[in-house]
Amino acid sequence: MSIDYNTILTNPICSFLKAKFQVNITNFEFQTTRKEFEGDITLLVFPLLNYIKINPEKLGDAIGDHLINTNKSVISYNVVKGFLNLSLSNFFYLEQFQNIFKQDNYGHKALGKNAIEVMVEFSSPNTNKPLHLGHIRNNVLGYSVSRILEANGNRVIKTQIINDRGIHICKSMVAWKKFGKGETPDNSNIKGDQLVGKYYVMFDLEYKKEIANLVDNGLLLDEAKQKAPILIEAQEMLRLWESNDEEVRTLWNKMNQWVYEGFEITYKNLGVSFDSYYYESDTYLLGKRIIDKGIKDRVFYKKEDGSVWIDLTNEGLDQKLLLRKDGTSVYMTQDLGTALKRLEDNPNLKGMVYTVGNEQDYHFKVLFLILKKLGFEWAQSLYHLSYGMVDLPSGKMKSREGTVVDADDLISNMIIQAKLISEEVGKLDSLSCKQRDNLHENIALGALKYFILKVDPKKSILFDPKASIDFNGNTGPFIQYTHARIKTLIKRAPTTISGIDNTLSLSNKERELIKQLGRYPDAVSLAGEQYSPAVIANYLYDLVKCYNTFYQNLSILGIKDKNLKSFRIALSQKVAEVVSNASGLLGIEVPCLLYTSDAADEEDSVDLGGRRII
Repeated sequence: MSIDYNTILTNPICSFLKAKFQVNITNFEFQTTRKEFEGDITLLVFPLLNYIKINPEKLGDAIGDHLINTNKSVISYNVVKGFLNLSLSNFFYLEQFQNIFKQDNYGHKALGKNAIEVMVEFSSPNTNKPLHLGHIRNNVLGYSVSRILEANGNRVIKTQIINDRGIHICKSMVAWKKFGKGETPDNSNIKGDQLVGKYYVMFDLEYKKEIANLVDNGLLLDEAKQKAPILIEAQEMLRLWESNDEEVRTLWNKMNQWVYEGFEITYKNLGVSFDSYYYESDTYLLGKRIIDKGIKDRVFYKKEDGSVWIDLTNEGLDQKLLLRKDGTSVYMTQDLGTALKRLEDNPNLKGMVYTVGNEQDYHFKVLFLILKKLGFEWAQSLYHLSYGMVDLPSGKMKSREGTVVDADDLISNMIIQAKLISEEVGKLDSLSCKQRDNLHENIALGALKYFILKVDPKKSILFDPKASIDFNGNTGPFIQYTHARIKTLIKRAPTTISGIDNTLSLSNKERELIKQLGRYPDAVSLAGEQYSPAVIANYLYDLVKCYNTFYQNLSILGIKDKNLKSFRIALSQKVAEVVSNASGLLGIEVPCLLYTSDAADEEDSVDLGGRRII
């Protein structure tokens, strides 16, 4: 629990030890009391024995007696070896809740004058295929981390680098020239990114056919892969592109525009946005200039064939290619140029976060090390937000073979599932068609995002659409449902809260819920430090479970004691606010209407698989 230790514990203990033992100790170690012992907060006595030579149990008793006699926030204590377990009073919990309740945007730090400016890169797709399930994890993770960093008081710039050039782009272009017959998104009624992705798959199929034919004619497999005519065409197209060939550039611009328009639809459907865009076609030349400088400064070296490399063997890595022998660039070329361009565009940047899958861990180690060797001090502030892959029970996705899970299809199917399940378990009669559609979309996206974000970014995910949309357990819909029921309850409550009576007697359920609310600022801070939305997701689930226990065991609107009713309404109201704000950090909307009617009785509930859901 986030407690003002200085006021209720640290300062009184410090004064007592100074008066009693003539020692000046200002730092104390506290932790939440273990469940098997009575108490709320535990003081670790052992560290104090370095300054006070006394039996630890006697020292714990002395501190406990002093706090009970002088501090109305402490009502009892017990000592277990070197641990002083303190039980806190109703007065303390009510004071804590009053402090929480009156704070606007509780748990989030405001953007101050000295706020640090941080750039978060995510999405960063190639323009040769549509976004897929792996991109969804990238996008929801990067967007959520951006929101979390903002909640920690940072100024955040959400950006992406669009990989709009290279051999992979030329593959789609070659296939469209050979087989497209003038097909466009308009005349085919196919979304632009999906149309271009279709030709990327078509290239790979034709490439494999040509390899097979060459092998049948006597070539070895490796030689056949290099001499397949369609691959040679793509390589020649890349050379022409880098030579600014007008025809190639015109086709490139046309097909990329199709893809951009398709991407924007997917981003809108997914609920993510960006503040700036960078394009590899704009930054790779800057990367080449950086490489030229690195050669002059003897950071890089040229081989006899003209290719450019850096030797990182002394750092435990290997030699890394920076420019091919024909002068064409590689990903590292572009990433060097992009990093420098971003700093030029945003001179106040103090941090840059790259949201990229863990298969690129080595790439970013090399990138950051190269930038440091080039003398860029800001390279110290670069961070690779590495995350695990997302697979389905059917296996790993392969975009070249057309076996990916298309992001648009996945979102559409999730919405269909949300509609089917919600109609089975809920009351929709009071909602308009538009409200129902919005509700199904919010549930689907909430389920998808929460399922992904509740997992630590470093871990891989086996995505199960059906499990993600379950209304029981650790899921987005469970959290959304709880929020909606609280909002329905609050709507039926008195319009004003009369205040919080500090003399109220609280139940354990109420105290636990206040404790859980008190943990929110620490969860936001920890999530920012670890770049981990999973911290927020798991906090949310704990808060919602805690509120459900409170709701199922205690009457709220039906209780006759007006002061207690007012307190429980206020407690519910703050829980709903924190659920909404925390969900927002995950990019999840929490509806205020969810299978309920305004006339619903407070004790109404929906039985979902044997679990009472409020």
